[in-house]
Formats: sequence, structure tokens, C-alpha cells
Amino acid sequence: MLKPVQKPESLGFSPDRLQYITDWMQRYVDDGKLAGTQTVIARSGKIAYSKSIGLRDIDSASPWTDDTMARFYSMSKPVTSVALMMLYEKGLFHLDDPVDEFIPAFKDMQVLRPQARNIEDTEPAKVRMTVHNLLTHMSGMTYGFNLGVLGDYYEKEKMDFGPRRGTLEKEVNRLAAMPLLFEPGARWNYGVSTDVVGRLVEVISGQDLKSFFHENIFDPLRMTDTDFGVPEEKLGRYASAYMSDGKGGMALLDPARKSAFAEEKVSCYSGGGGLVSTAADYLKFAEMIRCRGAVEGGRLLGPRTVDFMTSNHLKGDLAANGQPVFSEVSFVGVGFGLGGWVMLEPALSQMMGSPGDFGWGGMASTVFWVDPVEDMTVLFLTQFVPSSFYPLRKELRTLVHQALID
Repeated sequence: MLKPVQKPESLGFSPDRLQYITDWMQRYVDDGKLAGTQTVIARSGKIAYSKSIGLRDIDSASPWTDDTMARFYSMSKPVTSVALMMLYEKGLFHLDDPVDEFIPAFKDMQVLRPQARNIEDTEPAKVRMTVHNLLTHMSGMTYGFNLGVLGDYYEKEKMDFGPRRGTLEKEVNRLAAMPLLFEPGARWNYGVSTDVVGRLVEVISGQDLKSFFHENIFDPLRMTDTDFGVPEEKLGRYASAYMSDGKGGMALLDPARKSAFAEEKVSCYSGGGGLVSTAADYLKFAEMIRCRGAVEGGRLLGPRTVDFMTSNHLKGDLAANGQPVFSEVSFVGVGFGLGGWVMLEPALSQMMGSPGDFGWGGMASTVFWVDPVEDMTVLFLTQFVPSSFYPLRKELRTLVHQALID
């Protein structure tokens, strides 16, 4: 469970201004745009604000509570990146190592020619994909929801690493037979790169990704409700996922008790989007980032490794690397580290924040970030797909920062 909420004034927040966040969540629920929401704000490791509004399941009228389990989708990516960097700290690979040295299926990759009109219009890749390319989404891979020839091909071939798609090894080898969108390292493109990172964790560690996560991350952090699926005894706490009904309201997308993430059905451990968790659990992971790798009784990563991960690894911002906007958020003034965004210049991004804040979101409109300047961690949960439908993340940034008064 979450820790008790402290007096906001003692942590530099105005109670009256924090009410704006409650009102904001309530409006989305009252207007029938979101079923349920939860926001948690911690500063210096103490919780200044924690509130849940609405329902985790409309049909059963079950309220969204602190122990509600949700699909975190791409918020799995920072976890998988941390896992690989734990192996990096042991000297088991270098970031500039070619991926094919660990996964031979990635040898002799093909790349789509510029202006290609079909999936066969390719040429041999001139450079080999590296581990760093994967961690920074500069591998040349994509997602099926991205426009273009390759995105359409991914969609047709169901290249999404869904929970029932087979094993991670099998799916990664299938991916390696597909062409790349561009030469590795040429630009940034959001895609399935982190699923390959998860497979690298398996190959280098000799464990499947689920076992590695539990032994090295979830157990040390006491993340008891986080996994690649939901067991039968916890399905009562699992939220249903919704989408737009095209009329300003919601339609059921993935009912909790019939979800693709019901544990007995999960066979593919997607490091890019497969984790289910709770606010309390994921806050522990985010707080580990804020504490630069430290956890109670030890640490997961060295502090300088976390600093390295949360630094910008691009030449310039994401806009200069081919991605001016992603989801509803401008990427002008925003860079990318190893597993998440890095705020570079808040004024240029036209979003409130601090230089160096680091985080990422998920397809069901979830988001988290860690702010080293304000010594703050923010977590927002809901279950509405896609994340670009409402400007939730931009609005939340404003709401959080306007409430700070110290």
C-alpha cells in the first residue's frame, strides 16, 4: 500500500492548489471521458498528494482504490532498461556492441529504401544495430500504429509482442526477419526496440525476463503486485480498459476478467509493454530512480549509472532527431536517455517542468516522472487507450507545478 499522506505545506505544496488536481480528475470522470484516475505526488520520499477518483470497472461499479491493478504498457520500458543496465554494470556488454553478437538473427539486416512503396523495396543495412540504438529507440524498428509501409506490415504480421504471441525469443527472431525503417542510428523512432532489450537481458543473464525482473528488481523493491499478468486471486482488483465510443464517451476495450493479461494466458514477456502493476508498486521503482539507484537496505544501480541513464543521449532534442511531437506532447526541448524522456529546456517545450526530469508514459494514458530539481516523483494512472486522445500529460504537468509554493 501507499505510505500515509503528509501535510502538503511541510513539503512545499499548497493544499488549495492541490485541489485543482482533484477537480481536474473529477471533471474527466464526471464528463464520461475516463472511468477512473489516480494521481500520486511524492517529494523527498514523502507523499504530499494521493487521490483516486471514479471507477476501475464501470459494469461492476467497483471504485478505483489504492490497490487497483492496471496495465502499465510502455511504462515497462524504463524497468527493462534498468534491468539491462544492471548487467552493463557487471561488464557483460558494451553499449556499442552490435546486437547480432548476442542475437544472431539480427545479422545482415535489410533497410527500406527511401520512398519505398512496398515491404520488398529494401537494401542491405550499411551499419550494424547496437545495444545503444535499442535503448535510445534509434534502431530503425517501429510500431504497428506508426504510419507508413513498415507500420502497416507490423500491423499485418501482428508484430506487437502481445501477451499471447508466443515466447519472447520466438517473437524477437520473427522481428529480425523484417526490414528496418532506416539505418540504425539515423534518427529516433518509437517502436519495439525495448522488447529486444528484454531479449538481451534473457540472453546475457541466462534467465527469462520474468524471473530476472522478480529476482533483481521486484523482490528487492517489494513490488508484490507487479508482473507480466494478473493471477486469478487478484483479478478483482484489476481495472478494465476503455477507449472512445466516438460520441464523446467510452467503450469497453479490455474487460478485467477476460483480459489478455490474465496470467494463465501470458506467454510473451514484453519488456516494451507487458507489465501490470499498482501505484504503490510503481512508485517504489520511480523512487529508486529519484534516489539514484538506492533502495532500502542496498541499491539496484550505482548513482552514476542512473545519472548516465537519465542524461540526454541524442544530438539535440527529439524534434531534431525526427520526432517533433509524440502522443499529445511536443518534443521540442525534450531529449531521450536510456529508457525515457529527459527534459532539456522547459520553455522551449512549452510545458512546465525542470531541466533533467525523466519519465515515460503508457498506451492506457498512464505516466510518471522524476524531477531531480524539485526532488519530486509524480505518478498518474487511468486506463484509457490511446494515450494521445486527451492532453492529460501536459495538463498534469501544469497542475503539479502550479501547486508548488516553496
